[in-house]
Formats: sequence, C-alpha cells, structure tokens
Amino acid sequence: MPLYLTEDQAMLRDTARAFMAEEGAIAKQLRKYRDMNCKDGFGHALWKQFGEMGFTGILADEADGGLGLGHVEAGIVLEEVGRNLTPSPFLITAIAAVEALKGSALRERWLPGILAGETVAALAVDEGAKHRPEAIAMRADRQGNGFTLSGAKQFVVQGASADVIFVAAQADEGLTLFAVEKDAKGLDVEGVRLADASIGARMTFDGVAVDADAVVGEIGGGEAVLGRVLGAARAGAASEMVGVASGAMERTVEYLRDRKQFGRAIGEFQALQHRAAHLYSELEIARAAAIKAQQLLDEGSAKADAMVSVAKAKAGWTARLAVQEGVQMHGGIGMTDEHDIGLYMKRERVLDELFGDANYHADRLARLNGY
Repeated sequence: MPLYLTEDQAMLRDTARAFMAEEGAIAKQLRKYRDMNCKDGFGHALWKQFGEMGFTGILADEADGGLGLGHVEAGIVLEEVGRNLTPSPFLITAIAAVEALKGSALRERWLPGILAGETVAALAVDEGAKHRPEAIAMRADRQGNGFTLSGAKQFVVQGASADVIFVAAQADEGLTLFAVEKDAKGLDVEGVRLADASIGARMTFDGVAVDADAVVGEIGGGEAVLGRVLGAARAGAASEMVGVASGAMERTVEYLRDRKQFGRAIGEFQALQHRAAHLYSELEIARAAAIKAQQLLDEGSAKADAMVSVAKAKAGWTARLAVQEGVQMHGGIGMTDEHDIGLYMKRERVLDELFGDANYHADRLARLNGY
C-alpha cells in the first residue's frame, strides 16, 4: 500500500489537527495541569470531548458502538496528540485497552465507558527499570475459582487514575492477562510524576483476589494477547513520537525565521538550513515507517511485528534528534520554561522508554531476524 493517507484519512487528520490545536494546546492542557499539580496529569473534560469526537472508538468494532477503523487512523490522531503534547489517556485506553478487549466478554463491562470518554485504563507490564515483558515475574496463583495476584509493577502510565488495570502475570499455565478494578483489596497504588509532567504509578499487589471472569482471553494465553496489545501500543507510540518531532521542528523553524542576528534571520545561515533539512528528511522516514507498521497491523500481516519495532526505534531516534536540535537552535533560551521546546524534549524521553526504547527495538528486530 502507498505510504500516504487516503482522502478519508486526510479528512480525519484535518479534523484531529484542528481539534488538538484548539482544545489540546500546550497552554490550555499540559501547562495548566502541570502548574496546578493535578493528581491525574490530564483533564477529564478533554477526555470526555475525545469521546464526543469519536476518537475513543477508532479501534472498537462498529457492532460495539465504535468506528471500526484501524491502526492507521489511530496513528493519525496520535500524531496530533504528540504535535501538541496533549496529555490524555488516549494511547493506553483507546488503543492498548481496546485492543485487549477485542473478542473478550469483558468489553461489555468496560468498553461503553471508554467510548464515552469516562473510563480510564492502564496497562501494568513492566517490573524493572526497563521494558522487559519477557521477564514478567508477577504470580497469579489459583484460589477457588479465581486467582490471587502477588508482585509489583512500575511505570504504569495513568495507573493512579485508572478505573481498570490490565495486569500481566504468570499463572501455572503460563502468562495470563487480568483486568483488575482500581479498588481491589490488596492493591496499593503510588502516583509518580514523570519527567513530562504526566503521572505514572508504582503498584504493589499483595494477594489481590480476582475471579476467573477477570481473565482477558484464555488462562495461559496471555503471551498472544499481550503481544497484540503491545504491537498496537508501540505503533501508536511511534506515531505520537512522530508528532512530538513534528511539533518540535515546527517551533524550531519558526524561531529560525524570527530570531535575528547580525541583522539577518538566523534561518538564513546555511549551517542551520542543512541541519533543518536533515531533520525534515529523517522525520518523513519515521512517519513512513509508522504508517507502514500500522498498515501491516490492519492487514494482520506476519511482518507487522518486525515493522512495529522498526517504527518504534526510528521514531525514537528521530524524535530525540528533533528535540535536541530544537533546544540547540533556540540557544540558551531553549533551556528555559518560557519556551515550549523543552517540554517536547521531556515528552520524548518518556515516550521513548514507554513499551521499549530505540535500543530495545533495534535488538528485538535483530533477534526476530535470527541474529
């Protein structure tokens, strides 16, 4: 398939771009909730608007009240989220959680609230300092007709605000994914403010009891479910990082046009023009990689898994280049809170670590290819 948007997808992009620029702007959302030290790190009113716009139902089937669209369309919205640094539960709730709920009876319990922009979900996978889903050690032990969960998770984005947490744990039958409600007895949640002012959480599960109905998919079948969920989330994070890189570049180019030195706009200096041109070419490659990964996910291709890692790694490297170049070209003022460029750098760092950084995915791609 061509690596550009169809007419319908372009219309969605225009709608999402206008909405995020107005309602999701940095001053209106990120700075507001950061400066008020909001415990959630995002606005629930905006999340409700996401539901009204239909964005929350992009991946949900039409039979379940969603739009029945695909990962490409989800990526379109996420790029605009990244461009404006809009804090929202969209990536984890409308992408990862909806993907987890597909084909599960649990969707009747949780999907209506997600579609309405009222329910927030979290994904609890990581247990160590880095993203290593293959090293999940949390236990799910049989108790009656259910299980007890014991262990700890960290870097659970929106975990402190979530109504439901999708938790990966090891049962005797193998890795299993569970849907745990926020007020479950034995669950301790500590909210932690991340570098980009969003809120993550450290979670301790001390014999948290869940019944068999909380299992997402099959007992012991969590590897396939989690693989599908992480594929969707990683591709979405890649698109959001492309948006972060785009937003950083736009602000940098604007600064190059406005800032004058020696009587000339600094954008007229060839050295800076070359750096901007290089960044632009890298950004277009990253966007193409993200679109390709999402197209393969929508097709159900066996090649999707590898391409998702390509997209996540490339988007991570490109976003880092964009924010570093942005801060440097702004000069000393780029290190101050007065300008937004530093906020892009902070978001890039968090998104790069989320679901595996560029180095993790470069290594993963090598392993998938037999190296």
